[in-house]
Amino acid sequence: MTDQTNDTKNTSGLSRRRFLGGMAAGIGATAMGLSGAAPWGYAKAGNGKPETTEAKLGFIALTDAAPLFIALEKGFFAAHGMPDVQVLKQSSWGTVRDNLDLGSQRGGIDGSHILTPMPYLIHRRGTPMTILARLNLAGQCISVGDEYADLKVGTDTTEFKGALAEKAAGGDDIRAAMTFPGGTHDLWIRYWMAAGGIDPDRDIATIVVPPAQMVANMRVGSMDTFCVCEPWNMQLINQGIGYTANTTGELWHNHPEKALGMRADWVEAHPNAARALTMAVMEAQMYCEDPANKEEVAEICSRRRYIHAPYGDIIDRMQGNFDYGTGRVVEDHPDQMRYWKDHASYPFKSHDLWFLTEDIRWGYLPPDLDMPALVDEVNREDIWREAAAELGIDSADIPESTSRGKEAFFDGKVFDPENPQAYLDSLDIKAIAS
Repeated sequence: MTDQTNDTKNTSGLSRRRFLGGMAAGIGATAMGLSGAAPWGYAKAGNGKPETTEAKLGFIALTDAAPLFIALEKGFFAAHGMPDVQVLKQSSWGTVRDNLDLGSQRGGIDGSHILTPMPYLIHRRGTPMTILARLNLAGQCISVGDEYADLKVGTDTTEFKGALAEKAAGGDDIRAAMTFPGGTHDLWIRYWMAAGGIDPDRDIATIVVPPAQMVANMRVGSMDTFCVCEPWNMQLINQGIGYTANTTGELWHNHPEKALGMRADWVEAHPNAARALTMAVMEAQMYCEDPANKEEVAEICSRRRYIHAPYGDIIDRMQGNFDYGTGRVVEDHPDQMRYWKDHASYPFKSHDLWFLTEDIRWGYLPPDLDMPALVDEVNREDIWREAAAELGIDSADIPESTSRGKEAFFDGKVFDPENPQAYLDSLDIKAIAS
């Protein structure tokens, strides 16, 4: 339970006025200043040989890391002049953070498959970070233990709230597990609980558990619910321990999830190599998206060096088929994980703005943060566009804007990247003072 960021929650004195004031300072007529301008003095390198053939990339044992596995196994890194890329398993997101702080020159890593908010949290800790691409959309799940089987909990947590309160009144601890404070899984499970009236800071203990340890902890009763990527939700069902309440795309259709994050100093020193890595990962994402390749991708994911989980825990949901473990079965699920389709690879700046807003909501970031400036520092969608141009990607697969526009959530809330303050005002449960 020690995978904490140094951006500890401090909600005392954090007023709504300060938050809105900080927001207003950064919001202008150009979509909050979310421009395509390149920070860090980066100059476009143009076509050229990668400055290095090496990079150390971390990953967590999850199916949304598949583009890194495929880029290595199918030779995409090598094809783009990076034959010495290493794809290295990490034990937890806290380990990813620490190894990015170190960098490869000090025994750490240069980049990683990463929860999209993490590069921002790490950047503010003092290790400048860059997001080169998004790795996937959706595909996470929220699972519930079998002690709540009769409720068949779904997106609505109203009845679940009552069951948790009854358990707590009996003297039992109640816990919701996620994988990293302020990360995507934390934000999905908080959003889900809060939408049904459960305060994740007051009504339940929200704890940190590494992804691969979720099922074992549920088995021994360490938590009542958790949020994580596959294959751990399906494994929970296959082992008869719990069931899927929802796949997170049901909370927000085609939501952004993991990213390819790199140390900014590595990108600055190796602009051609950064573009080469991005191209390799983009091609791997296209490979993962192709239904004809799903069985092979699932088999590669199952290997010991990658996820090290049974193929049977991986294949169904990778193909988009969801047995919730409650009698509900959805084939070709509309909210299955996307690796390439629906602009899955492009890192929309408006999405990063939502993550920062939610991290402010829960006290992980200060309310007077200049979010647009921070997004422009970290999000390098310009490198993604260079990579797309060099790959000859069809214009239909290249967004015209850095914003995907307004985003609608399952509970009727709307996030308008032109007016995040209205979104925050609409949320009844939050850690920052109103």
